[in-house]
Amino acid sequence: MANDVSKNSRIILIGSKIREKRISKGWTIMDLAFEAEVDYRQLGRIERGENNFTINSILKITDALGCHLRDVIK
Repeated sequence: MANDVSKNSRIILIGSKIREKRISKGWTIMDLAFEAEVDYRQLGRIERGENNFTINSILKITDALGCHLRDVIK
C-alpha cells in the first residue's frame, strides 16, 4: 500500500510539472494537446495525476514543451 502511495505521488508531481511548464508558455491544454499530438482529455488526466501514462506520451509532451524528460520526472 505504501508503495502505491509513493507511486501516485510521483505521478501527481509529474503532472503538476507538466502543467507548470504548459502555463509558463501561455498554452492551454488544447494547445499542448495539439502540439504533442495527445488527446486533450488524456493530457488533462495526466496533469491531474489521474492517469498512469506511457513513456511515449510523456516524451511527446516534453518534446512539444521543448524540455527534457528529466525536467518533469525529477
